[in-house]
Amino acid sequence: MATAPGRDLLAAIRWLLRASSHARADDVATMIDEVAPHLGLRRITVYVVDYDQVLLIPLPKGDDPKIEGPPPPLATPTPEGLPEPDSPLPVEGTVAGRAFTDVSVQTSTGTSGPEDGFSIWAPVLDGTDRLGVLELALDHPVEIDAELHEDVVSFASFVAELLTSRSLIGDRIERTRRRLPMLLEAELQWKLLPPLTFASPRVSIAGVLAPTNEVAGDSFDYAVNGDIAHLCILDAMGHGMDAMLMSAVAVGAFRNGRRSGLDLLDTSRSMNKHLAAQFGESRFVTAILGELDLRTGTWRWITAGHPAALLVRGSQVVKRLDSVVNPPLGLQHEPPTIGEERLERGDRLLLYTDGVPEARDEKGEFFGTDRLVDLVSREAAAGRPAAETMRRLNLAILSHQEGMLQDDATTVMVEWAGDDVRRASP
Repeated sequence: MATAPGRDLLAAIRWLLRASSHARADDVATMIDEVAPHLGLRRITVYVVDYDQVLLIPLPKGDDPKIEGPPPPLATPTPEGLPEPDSPLPVEGTVAGRAFTDVSVQTSTGTSGPEDGFSIWAPVLDGTDRLGVLELALDHPVEIDAELHEDVVSFASFVAELLTSRSLIGDRIERTRRRLPMLLEAELQWKLLPPLTFASPRVSIAGVLAPTNEVAGDSFDYAVNGDIAHLCILDAMGHGMDAMLMSAVAVGAFRNGRRSGLDLLDTSRSMNKHLAAQFGESRFVTAILGELDLRTGTWRWITAGHPAALLVRGSQVVKRLDSVVNPPLGLQHEPPTIGEERLERGDRLLLYTDGVPEARDEKGEFFGTDRLVDLVSREAAAGRPAAETMRRLNLAILSHQEGMLQDDATTVMVEWAGDDVRRASP
């Protein structure tokens, strides 16, 4: 990669593709590192981001994978390896973290090896969903020209595919991401979620959940079908497994409704019907479900006992979308009222559960809507992509409550026809 990227990179990817057919999740880090010398590199290290998105953790290298056939031919003599990294890197204040937060290729000198060591850092993206970063360590500096930049980004994208596919058949990657044991209800809830981030030229969506290891009743879902982006955020009554099960039924009914071709009103009716049938009228789910027309920017939504969404334009929150209020899902006896708002290009919608403004510090002070609005406005003014804005908001909420949330706190941001897709890609 450092000397003759094109052919060497293609050979390495072909070998990794063949090797991955029989690889376990345990083999991924070692398998990727095996092609390092064939790309003119000392070492390749994969870092995955933890659930709270505060640490980049090196994926452990286990036994060499048992693969038939030799690696691609050497492009350069094999250099002596650098010492293996053995500790996580904070997202804040590191070159690796900057590659992650800015979704950009970065370089560093003498950070993880000898003084003359040189590393290229690249974000590892599943589409636009940030999985971590990749360190490509060399024994001497190289100039990152357009061709090398493209090769680095392409290789990191292939690594993302390996991480995503191997995670389905083994637990090493998943276990590496966890700093604390995860409760069963949180385990189930995370598996219901779509990717935390999606970005296209016409719409970008990003969400976060906290506390990551204990979340139960909060959830969100989205899908982009043709010219319509479907979105739902919800908060099930109570805590623990009961809340998680209500949340699962609500998300399932939302998906089933849109996949059955139901419109927004009938999807809401279906969710209400199934929740009432399963849990009776003593339990309920608050929610916002809506549809964004990607051609016109028209946002149509139903608020079911949930905090109103905020409309962010430029660097200011210009409106609370509180013109329609309906009873929570599971308690509706009449067809709900639908609201409608025409967005401008670049507008963002911020949806959140009540655990966000109601997070309290040790003195009992709420995080509050004003603080939420201020933070989102500042991040919008700084030009942050939606995913990074959500990450920073999550950290602010956790910091306010010293990492010990009394309630689930979930936030989703949607941007229509802005430039987020460019800011979310290297």
